[in-house]
Amino acid sequence: RSTLEMVDFDSDLLSDSGLSGANHALPNEVVTKHTPVELTPNEESLIREQLARHYAFLGAEGMAELRDSFVVVVGAGGVGSWAAMMLLRSGVQRIRIIDFDQVTLSSLNRHVAATRATVGIPKVDALKMSFMDIAPHAKVDARVALFGAETASDLLSGDPDYVLDCIDNMETKLELLDYCNKHSIRVISAMGAGMKSDPSRVQIADISDTFEDPMSRAVRRKLKLMGIHGGIEVVYSSEKPGKVQLMSLAESQQDEPGDFSVLPDFRVRIVPVLGTMPAMFGIAMGTHVLTRLAGFPTEPLAIKGRHALYARMQRELGNREKDMSAAFGGPQLQMNTDDCAYMLEEIWRGKSAISGAIDKLTLLRWRRELPMSTANCVCMTKAEADRHSKLAGSLEDNYSSDIIEFVERRLNEEKHISTMR
Repeated sequence: RSTLEMVDFDSDLLSDSGLSGANHALPNEVVTKHTPVELTPNEESLIREQLARHYAFLGAEGMAELRDSFVVVVGAGGVGSWAAMMLLRSGVQRIRIIDFDQVTLSSLNRHVAATRATVGIPKVDALKMSFMDIAPHAKVDARVALFGAETASDLLSGDPDYVLDCIDNMETKLELLDYCNKHSIRVISAMGAGMKSDPSRVQIADISDTFEDPMSRAVRRKLKLMGIHGGIEVVYSSEKPGKVQLMSLAESQQDEPGDFSVLPDFRVRIVPVLGTMPAMFGIAMGTHVLTRLAGFPTEPLAIKGRHALYARMQRELGNREKDMSAAFGGPQLQMNTDDCAYMLEEIWRGKSAISGAIDKLTLLRWRRELPMSTANCVCMTKAEADRHSKLAGSLEDNYSSDIIEFVERRLNEEKHISTMR
């Protein structure tokens, strides 16, 4: 797993090459939600200038919430290091980073703080040193530790506002997610960034809405066995794997591969990784968490494989309009495929307005007496749409006030957005 573990380097060669951090250790303090962060007026002025563009974006109240937060990042590799770094740069002042591993030469292609000078030191210490150069006032709790069920209560203590799961071991990941679920701790989990290369497929969704990703599928199935059917946010890629393969074991490792694992139950074979992909996962996680902490409204799209879907939805909409009676103005179809895509993704976020379902969706009129247009177009499942088309009485007679208010709010949003299309 580690270049320094696999090769017997001479100590003088390490020193001459700048690989001299093996015995490095940093002092550490326990950080919690309530750890005070003290700044002089001059220091506060510097921080305000440093974060000026975030203040302009998130507002004073949002930034106050962000700066008052406490975040725990478990796993400080290619994904976790970027997530932690961007949260710190964005204004998070209390952060705990947890990882048992050290920086290796192979870390330099993806770890945000890895340099030749930090090879051999704990990843969390490499991050902390970098953090202190950027935000010396921040309280950083760097734990050289392996997360597990037996250490969870200690490592996730301190009343965190968010936990970022950047662990690449399946069983450990499940233990973390189970703990957060049982203790009502907000968590976002990174699925597999290895063996992926298409940046346009990186998505954020509830674990129950993921597709195409083998790791997401495995985590989803195992969580169901633990009684967890959803409610956990994940960043994942819908890119189909298979373009590259795991690196083969050396001939000397094949008889007893477990002997070469960095720890028991951890993988031995190396996953090929483009350094950009873990960074994208980490930045996506960091962005999602900071907007949540700041109370800034975002709603990730539940995106599936789409062009054929938009064309099908446009055909189905046309067929529904053909059946529209003269009492409701007869057939009217002024929406093309791009309009259908716009309504599905931008207005309805890829979900049914009635149930929030993401499968077997279709578009149709919301109010039958009004013309068919983007201002009167709702997304439902096909079964819901069939019932909607046969409603007797008004919408108020058939739907709750919450559903009606939700649909009308989204359609008002569409009227505003349509002026900018």
